[in-house]
Amino acid sequence: MSFSPTKVLFATAMMLALSACGPGIPVLPDDPNNEPAASAPSDTNNAEGSTDIPSTTPEVPVVSPPATADTREEILKMYDYVDPTHIVPTQKLEDAIVYFHKNKSSFKNQSVISVIDFSQKSTQKRWYFINMSTGSVWNIHVAHGKGSDSNHDGFAEKFSNVSGSNASSLGFYKTAETYQGSNGYSLRLDGLSTTNSNARPRAIVVHGASYVQDSAVIQGRSWGCPAVSTTNRDKVINMIKGGSLIYAAN
Repeated sequence: MSFSPTKVLFATAMMLALSACGPGIPVLPDDPNNEPAASAPSDTNNAEGSTDIPSTTPEVPVVSPPATADTREEILKMYDYVDPTHIVPTQKLEDAIVYFHKNKSSFKNQSVISVIDFSQKSTQKRWYFINMSTGSVWNIHVAHGKGSDSNHDGFAEKFSNVSGSNASSLGFYKTAETYQGSNGYSLRLDGLSTTNSNARPRAIVVHGASYVQDSAVIQGRSWGCPAVSTTNRDKVINMIKGGSLIYAAN
C-alpha cells in the first residue's frame, strides 16, 4: 500500500498536534471558520426553547454594585447552602454570589448563576452552573479564545476586550437573547464590566462547537466565545438564557 505525500504530511501534522503538550493529552484542532464575523452575526430568533426571549436586547450599561448595608459575610451566610461539596473555586464563587445578590433585580433569570474559571486548564470542567434554589452544581468543559492561548497549551494567559483580539474577556456578563447563527442555536451575551463591555459588538456568544469535547483533552480554541460541546449546547443555553449571571474569572 502506498501513501501520497499529502496524506503523509497530514498524518504527521495530526500526530504532532495530539502530542504537543505531552504524552496522553490529546490537543483538539481549532476550526478556523467556526464563528461569524463579529460585526454581523445571524439574528433570526427561532431556536427551540427561545420563545419569551426578545429578538433584540437594548445595550446594557456597565453595572456597578449599589451601596448596601449587607456585608460580604452576611451575604455569603445567606447562601451557605450553595455548593455543599465545594466543587467551585471558593473565591470565584463568593465573588459571583456577592455580585448577584447586590444586583439581583438586574437579572431576570435568577434560577442559575455560573462561573467560568479561566485559571484552570481547558482539560478541566471549568464552567460551573449553580442552581440557586438547591445549591447543586453542574460543571462542563468550555473553550477559551485563541488570542488568550497563543501556544495552544490549554492555559488562557491573556485576556482582551478589543475586537479582533480573538481573546476571551473576564468579568460579569448577563445572558440575553437566543438566535440561529452559523453555529446553530446560540446565545448572545452583554458585558457588565469594563473588561468585557464590548462582548456584544465582538459577537462573544455561547454556542456549540465540534472542537469542544466532554473529555479531559486540551480543547480547541474559539475566537473569544465560551464555546461548549454540541452535546451540551442546548441544555446550557436553555438553562441560562434570558438574563442570567455569568462570571468569567482568572
